[in-house]
Amino acid sequence: MVRIILFLLLIALGAWGAAWVAEQPGDVVLLSGNLKISTTLPRFVAGLGIVIVAAVMLWAILRGLWRTPARIRKNRREKRQARGRHAITQGLLAIGHGDSTAARAHADVARRHAAEDPLALLLEAQSAQLDGDREGAQRAFHAMAEREDTRLLGLRGLFIEAQRADDPVAAVMVAEEALKLSPSSSWASHAVLGFCCAKSDWTGALRILDNNQSSGLIDKATYRRHRGVLLTARALELEKVDRDLARQSVMEAVKLAPTLVPAAVLASKFESEAHQVRRSMRLVETAWLAQPHPDLADAYAHVKLGDSARQRLVRVETLAAKAPGHIEGALAIARAAIDASEFAKAREALAPFIAAPTQRVALLMADIERTEHGDSGRARAWTLRAVRAMHDPAWTADGYVSDRWRPVSPVTGRLDAFQWQTPVAALPSDKGPAIESSPFEEAMLATPRRAVVLEPPAPAPVETAPAEPPAPVAPEPVVAPAATAAQDNAPPAASVEPEPAPAAEPEPAPPPAQQPAPAVAAPLFRARQDIPKAVPAPIPAVIPIVRAPDDPGIDEDGPPDEFAQQIGPPKAQAGGWRGFLSRWGGE
Repeated sequence: MVRIILFLLLIALGAWGAAWVAEQPGDVVLLSGNLKISTTLPRFVAGLGIVIVAAVMLWAILRGLWRTPARIRKNRREKRQARGRHAITQGLLAIGHGDSTAARAHADVARRHAAEDPLALLLEAQSAQLDGDREGAQRAFHAMAEREDTRLLGLRGLFIEAQRADDPVAAVMVAEEALKLSPSSSWASHAVLGFCCAKSDWTGALRILDNNQSSGLIDKATYRRHRGVLLTARALELEKVDRDLARQSVMEAVKLAPTLVPAAVLASKFESEAHQVRRSMRLVETAWLAQPHPDLADAYAHVKLGDSARQRLVRVETLAAKAPGHIEGALAIARAAIDASEFAKAREALAPFIAAPTQRVALLMADIERTEHGDSGRARAWTLRAVRAMHDPAWTADGYVSDRWRPVSPVTGRLDAFQWQTPVAALPSDKGPAIESSPFEEAMLATPRRAVVLEPPAPAPVETAPAEPPAPVAPEPVVAPAATAAQDNAPPAASVEPEPAPAAEPEPAPPPAQQPAPAVAAPLFRARQDIPKAVPAPIPAVIPIVRAPDDPGIDEDGPPDEFAQQIGPPKAQAGGWRGFLSRWGGE
């Protein structure tokens, strides 16, 4: 609307000027030497306008002719740039879908037509990386690092190439250079922080952490947690070197991260040594409520030096009551109860977890059986179950399982990566049971416990007249075995009370190859006194030992234990029931 009004005003002004010129009387006379030109004012104004328009047109033509070469060069340059941009676009798209051949072709086109474009250098570097040409990628990244606008991007590429070449020194040097150029660079600070932690430079790591917090890379809560982790790592390293600095560091760490288990354990230890028992217990209780851990339970049990095992048990029960139903509390109670010889209380604590035990539960049950009753058989059964039991939680970071806490993940260099959890590879599958008991374990754990007293074997009788049948031997408390190979073919005589000898001579025994095999019916563990102690009696039946695939068996050369005494020596030398009786009687 405003333009229309202005246009109308200009037209009106022009019309008014033309009318004013037409109304003016008189002539315009031009004198130049002998030349005299006289005309009216309207004609003069019209002629002057024509001359001005012609001059402008001529100037435009001459100016256009003068600028034509530059315009041609500019048009060619623009076309080249357009081709280069198109090649860059198509090359980046080819890299996106993994076409290395097309990416390399577009990179060559972009280098010819848009060599100064930073995106052309980026396309060349990425296409070389896609082809596996590390030297070409490094050349491209070096060229980018020499330019002001792409220096940080070139350093980033050189850092990645150094990591791929497994050159940590070069990678850290590049990261430090990038951190000087841009303190807010997250990848550079992360790399330098991991390098400082790897070489135990905790002071440098704390300085970089402060820089990250001032640059806004991390929030306040993360900063407090990470600072507590680094201070704890420094305290653990200086615990036996500089105890004053270690105590100062861990006390600051436990204020910043009160739920960090290593910090709480070490701070509790220092407070306990300073006889600050209540403060030490509060530090452990705070961390226990957030994450129950066996190290916390151990620190809580020994918070007061010189206490008896029963006093430690009472203290551990108090701590476990703060997280009822947790397996770590039950394990801590069981351990303390075993130390205090309160085996019933230890069994009661582990009872909810026996149906699907973990490795630590099974090992504690084996310890209970061995310590309370000296039952090596049940202890061995629980130990075998621990081999196939579910894994307990451990310090895990990025799939790496460590036997101790570490401040940084050795896989990714991430700070505060270790968590107390069950490793992923040890989690049970939902397609089947997690624990499968062997027949040996089932038999051992299902057999009721009873005491078996074995009497020493009597000396073997010596034959004096081999032609005549031997006279009945006086009864002994246990079965007397035959001492020679001839007596191995005759049934041995054994009895508890004297009984009359048989009237008729016993029939000769069949050859060993024709003797009937013993029946399988009776229990495996039979005491010697259960064997009939009279003249030839019915053949006792036994159940052969079913050994698990991974059962190491009984070590014949090792010291005898209760389990070996119950089942006797292995059945290998003699066959038939005579060999059975001779092995029970001793050789």
